Amino acid sequence: MLLDTPICDFGWKAPEFALPDLAGNTVSMSEQLGNNGLLIAFICNHCPYVKAIAERLTEDAKLLQSEGINVVAIMSNDYHAYPADSPVNMRKFAEQYNFSFPYLVDETQQVGRQYGAICTPDFFGFNKTGELQYRGRLDDAKMTDASSRQPELVEAMRLIAKTDHGPQNQVPSMGCSIKWR
Repeated sequence: MLLDTPICDFGWKAPEFALPDLAGNTVSMSEQLGNNGLLIAFICNHCPYVKAIAERLTEDAKLLQSEGINVVAIMSNDYHAYPADSPVNMRKFAEQYNFSFPYLVDETQQVGRQYGAICTPDFFGFNKTGELQYRGRLDDAKMTDASSRQPELVEAMRLIAKTDHGPQNQVPSMGCSIKWR
């Protein structure tokens, strides 16, 4: 089912979490929240929308990380019902797209629910104090044509890093619904 993310709730505080990465290490929100902010991306492996943006997400994440903005991805789908999203397949997906950021397993789906994640991909851009400042899309590219894209997420995260505030005008991300139990 195709869904759009809701409008950004500016100032909403990021709930703490501690989730395992693909190597079994625990990664927490507070450890990832840096001086220039944090991007949290709710994604999965099987969604055609995520597959369409995976390379661009990797490029943009590397750029943001080089500017001191931390990035994590969280997979909250019920992977027992959707085996393509299993941790084994998450590892393959992360390797295929050369993720430079932690890809975390939300086994209980508690984090996805706390954050109000709606779809994959669903982007949450936080300032250095953990206040939500961006809930928009990656860019304005279509599913297949990214030749002349406007990197809205990168621009928003740069603005957040510089001013602690995101852009007032944000276009919702769209994608497949989170697969809840």
